[in-house]
Formats: sequence, structure tokens, C-alpha cells
Amino acid sequence: MAAPVNAEQDLASYRTLAIEGCDGAGKSTLARRLAAQHGFTLVHCPPTPDHLELTHHYRTLLDRPGRLILDRCFLSELVYGPLFRGRSRLTWQQILVLAAHVTQRDGLFVHITAAPPTIRARLMARDGHALSTAQITALTCGYHRTFAMLAAHVPVLTIDTTTRPSGPAG
Repeated sequence: MAAPVNAEQDLASYRTLAIEGCDGAGKSTLARRLAAQHGFTLVHCPPTPDHLELTHHYRTLLDRPGRLILDRCFLSELVYGPLFRGRSRLTWQQILVLAAHVTQRDGLFVHITAAPPTIRARLMARDGHALSTAQITALTCGYHRTFAMLAAHVPVLTIDTTTRPSGPAG
């Protein structure tokens, strides 16, 4: 579903936003804009080292005071992990506990998506290289499945950025 025109204002009404999606979909662009305009603390969550205990890591992030945006979060482990490491380091049970922690902070999960060719073009423009369209398609499909399952438990908003102008891809 495309975001309504006032989606950013709606997003600003939450205390916590967990923004997730494939690299190049527009996560960081949206997160930076919301942080600058609405006073969120922005935390970019890069891939975590294998030795890091993920549940504790994300609970610590979510225990921070104030308004918070996670630019990528624990959900990426369910998508990138199986595709690139053959497994996720988090179970669905752990994901649901962390997701409940987000919602207890008056939170919303925001699924940023776009068509794979659009994502690939953004990554090429930003980084000069990108995964293949097939790999990006696998990632976007993984996110769609993950968010479909998650939406049965917590609030989710999906924003398709395919036709929206995008600054530096997030």
C-alpha cells in the first residue's frame, strides 16, 4: 500500500519507529527526514557481528529514553540472515518479544519497499554497485513475507517508494 500524503505526519505521532526494508528502498532517507523534522533520536543499525547477542543488543537500544527511530532493526536478521548466512540468528519467538517491546514504546513498524529494478538503480547511483535484480527480488520477497507474518501481531505500515523521488537511497 502506498503511504497517504500525510504519512510522515502520521508517523511523527508515534514515540518509536522501526523502519525496515531492503537496502536502497529509502529507509535512511525517511528516517533522517523524520528525525530532523520531528525530534526523534536516530539509530542506524548496521549488520551486527556474529558474536553479538542480538536480543540483548536490541533490547538495550529500545530501552533508551525519548523518541526513537531504528533505521533497520532486528527484522533484517530474518531476511538477510537466511539469504546470506543460511540462517537467522533470531527465532520468531525472539522477534515477537522484541516487536512487543517496540509496541510497548508506542511504536510502529514501517516497511519501506520498492520495485527491485528501482532499488537496483538507486544502489548503482549511490554506491556504484548493487546486488543482482534476482537477489534484490529475493530480499524484497523476504521482507514482504516477514511483514505479512508480523502484521498479525503488531502495527505495520507499508510504504512503496517506487514512484517517489528518492534522495540518497536508504
